[in-house]
Formats: sequence, C-alpha cells, structure tokens
Amino acid sequence: MKVVISYPPLKLDKGVPLLSQNRQFQYFKEPTYIYPVVPAQAASLLKREGFDVIWNDCIAQEWTLSQFRDFIKDEKPDVIAIETKSPVVKEHWGIIDELKQISSGWGMKIILFGDHVTAMPEESMQNSKVDFVLTGGNYDFLLLSLCQTLKKFPLTANPCTLNHDIEPGIWYRENREIKNTGKFKLNHDLNTLPFIDRDLTNWKLYAYKNGNYRCTPGTYIMSGRDCWWGKCTFCSWPQLYPEFRSRTAANVLDEIEILVNKYGVKEIMDDSGSFPIGNWLKEFCQGMISRGLNKKVTLDCNMRFGALSLEEYKLMRKAGFRFLLFGIESANQKTLDKINKNLKVEAITESCRNARKAGLYPHITIMFGYPWESYEDAQNTLKLGKFLLEKDYAYTMQSTIVVPYPGTLLYKDCKEKDLLYTTDWTEYDMRKPVMKIDFSPEKLLELVQSLYSVSFSPEFVFRKILSIREFEDIKYFARAFFKVTGHLFDFKNRETKCSCNCGSSSC
Repeated sequence: MKVVISYPPLKLDKGVPLLSQNRQFQYFKEPTYIYPVVPAQAASLLKREGFDVIWNDCIAQEWTLSQFRDFIKDEKPDVIAIETKSPVVKEHWGIIDELKQISSGWGMKIILFGDHVTAMPEESMQNSKVDFVLTGGNYDFLLLSLCQTLKKFPLTANPCTLNHDIEPGIWYRENREIKNTGKFKLNHDLNTLPFIDRDLTNWKLYAYKNGNYRCTPGTYIMSGRDCWWGKCTFCSWPQLYPEFRSRTAANVLDEIEILVNKYGVKEIMDDSGSFPIGNWLKEFCQGMISRGLNKKVTLDCNMRFGALSLEEYKLMRKAGFRFLLFGIESANQKTLDKINKNLKVEAITESCRNARKAGLYPHITIMFGYPWESYEDAQNTLKLGKFLLEKDYAYTMQSTIVVPYPGTLLYKDCKEKDLLYTTDWTEYDMRKPVMKIDFSPEKLLELVQSLYSVSFSPEFVFRKILSIREFEDIKYFARAFFKVTGHLFDFKNRETKCSCNCGSSSC
C-alpha cells in the first residue's frame, strides 16, 4: 500500500504559510521551514511496518498546485494524509474535493489530522469529501492503525466497523452518517517509535531556512509530547496532548548520536512544548556530557519561566544547550492569571538573568491583543520586552497577535462572552485581531512592529556586536537581520477592514 504524507501547496499571496509542527500558525514574508516531527515519525513508523511511504511537503519544496496534481496522478497513492490548521482548513477542503475527483479511478483515501480537526472533527467531514479524521496528538500511531485496517479490508467501504483492534480517535463515514471509534487515548509508548528516517522525510529542506539556528545544518526532535504544564488557555496543543508523556533520556541521547554521527547535524531544536525537567533533565545533561555530545552539537528547547535554578541552567550550558525559548505572553499579572500561565511577572526577568548568567541565550515570545487588556496594558508588555532585549537579558524575540484557536479554553470563553469578531477560520492567521479589543487594529499592529524594531536600536545592536566571538555569530546575525525585516512586513500596518466587517479600518 502506498501512503503519501503531504502538505499540499497553498495560496502564497499572504506569504509563506508556517504550517508544519508549529503551535501558532503564521504567514511569513521571509521563508521559514520548521521540521514537522510527529508527521515525520508517522512516515518512519509506516515505513518500518512495510508500507510504501512518500514524503511530500509542497510548501518547503516550493511546488505549485499544478506540480502537486501531476504528482498525485503519477504516483496514484492509496492513501494521502494531510496536517491542517484553522487558517487553512477551508483551503484544504477545496483541495480534498479536487483530489477526490483526480483519484476517482483508483479510490484514494484522504485523511486529515491536527489541532483544528481534533477540536472540530465533524466540521471537516461535513464540508469536504475527506474520508477520515484523526484526533489527538499521537496521530502517528492512529495513522498506522488505520492504514493496517485499510490494507486488511481494501474493498470495504467502512473498514473501521470491521476491525475491533483499530485505535480510538478516528472519525469516518458509514453510509451518510458520521461516526467515530471513540475518544482518542495517549496510551502509546513513545520509546517504541523508530527514530525518524531523515532521508525519507527530506530533512535538509528544513535544515537551513530557520532563523533560530546559529549553526547549520540543524534539525528538530521531540523528547516529550507535549508540555508538562499544559494548562495555558490560549494554546491549542493541550487538546492534542492532555497528558504529558516523554521518551527516556537514553532514547533521546541515542537519537542525537545518530543525528550527529550519521547526518552531521550541528544544532538540534527539541520541540517539546516544555522540555522535561527534574531528574530527567539531570540524567539527560549528564548523558550529553559523558557521551561527549556536548562538544559536537548545540541544543535548543522550549522552557518555562521559574522552572529551573541557576545551577540547573549552568548544567544545561555544560551539556551543550544554547537557546531557550520562553513564553512571556504578557507583562500584566491579571492576564497571566487569566490565561492560566502559572507565572508571576517577577519570575520573567529573574529567569532571563539566570539563564544569561549561565551562558544561555533566552528567546522570548510575546503576544498582544487580549480582549480584556487596555492599550496601556499592552504597552506594559512592550516595555518589558524592550527592557529585556536592550539589557541583554533576552537575546532574541518573537512578537505575535493572540489567536483563540478552536478547542482552546480561550476560544470557548470568547464564544460565550461574544468577544469574537468572526469565526471565519481564514482570518485566524495573526494578520489582524479576531477578538474584540478596545483600541484599533492599527495600534495593535504597531505594538507588534515596535517590539521587532528594538533590533535596530543602538543599545541592542551594540550589545550584539560585543557578543560576536566567531564567524558563525556573524552569519547568524546576518540571517536574523533578514528574518526580523521580514517580520516587520508580516505585521505591516496596512489599511484593512476590521474582522467584524463593519466597513471601517477600526472598531
């Protein structure tokens, strides 16, 4: 059986869609391609179990829709599986219906997975001719279970009703009725997964066009799924992974050895929502040191403020860590409490200082546009971000607009309180607010741009020049310059009608 795991081409008039393995969808003017870890693990798992697997990321390969159509006609896959997200799900519905027409001669099955369809599985089945929807985050295991069933019952219209061993969490059709195999479960042992087949999944497509890498080629792994806190109301991934599960430290170290020795990888980003801490972190860091991997590769990861001591930061630095991504989200305590961040504002600066003292480089993410925040509240967040960057407590940053994705508690709250301008998913792409705020969309975009503009302040530039130690630093700053410039265009203050379609550029 031939299985294609695909990211079909999308309209590029808004920019390059950052779709793969990313919690907050966004269009970028400057291309950025993030390695899609779980889909890549799905491809590797299917291959190990004897399926003919083809990796097809048309976004990273920069294919046209015409190239994609010709590819499908030539390969004639039995199954195509596609990750989708809220801002592009409607576009995917149209692609699915076209694929159904193209493949009418051989009956290709089409599968959707991802956070949006986990929140709203019936919606895609009602609005497109998709055959199956996989819910939850362990869709690599679900995809294998489904493909094994399709292989066992190839001529059966509804094989899910015949195989009692099929995984729960799969939506399908029986005649005209939409059914499912039950609520998805996270009872899989992540250590049983094969290490990702980097050749199969064309890893070099993602090894260079990523502004976070200081050294290239770089790649991604995931030690855990997904965040051991997992309660932030704005994040869509807790619905995929309501329970945190991790691989063993030894298993992750074995994979890193392969990436270093076989593929020559110089930097690795662990994309777990929050990197494991406690005894796991200590064992991992000691393993990096004892195996000598800390001398061969640089590590990056997501971390939470207040989770680690100065000594733990120092151990991470010794183990080869460089880049830690922290989510500030807001500098206002009422907002941090409201989004269930489990964070005190005071811990933000303290954690950044400790990480820098240990020789690590904090990257901060900040969001603007909460419906309960005033313009002055948002300015407080802007001031904190500027302070951290100019004083070199934070090394780099990302600034975005808050989006209440379906399935999140933030979306539910906004829906109940009539705080949404729209539920047109194409608008959920961070280009303008979809939640009602008490100041204009133009001012919101200016706030986002203002934070990126810190990169051009004399104090920030001077500190970056002082931090240069070798030629790799110069190349990194050059790449970062183009990324920052691109982000300024991503959030360009343009005259756009408000999402409520009242006809004004602001409400």
